[in-house]
Amino acid sequence: MSTAPDETATTAPARDTKKIAGALLRYRVLAYATGIWLLVLTAEMVAKYVFKVEDLPSWIAIVHGWVYFVYLILTMDLAVKVRWPVGRTVGTLLAGTIPFLSFFVEHQRTLQVKRDFGV
Repeated sequence: MSTAPDETATTAPARDTKKIAGALLRYRVLAYATGIWLLVLTAEMVAKYVFKVEDLPSWIAIVHGWVYFVYLILTMDLAVKVRWPVGRTVGTLLAGTIPFLSFFVEHQRTLQVKRDFGV
C-alpha cells in the first residue's frame, strides 16, 4: 500500500479568486442592465398594447435583446468559473426574461459566490 499523497490534490488548479471576482462584477452589471431594459421593454409593451400609444421607439426591444445576449455570455462565464450545477445556471440565465427577477437572482447569486469563494 502506497503512502504517497494524492497526486490530484497537488496538480488540481487553485481557484483564482481574482478571475471569479471579475466575472462576478461583470455578471452583476449585466444583470442590472438586463433588468432595467426588461422593465423599459415591459413599459413599452403595456403602453403600446394596453393604452394604444402610437409612435413609440422601435429600438427598445433590440437593445434589450443585445443586452440580454451579453448577459447570457457573462453569466455562463461566471457559471463555468464557479462551477454552478446546470439547474442553477439555467435558472440564472432565464432570470433576465421575467421583470424584476434578475435583480432578486443577482442578489442571491452574489451572496452565494461571495460566501463560497470569499470574493
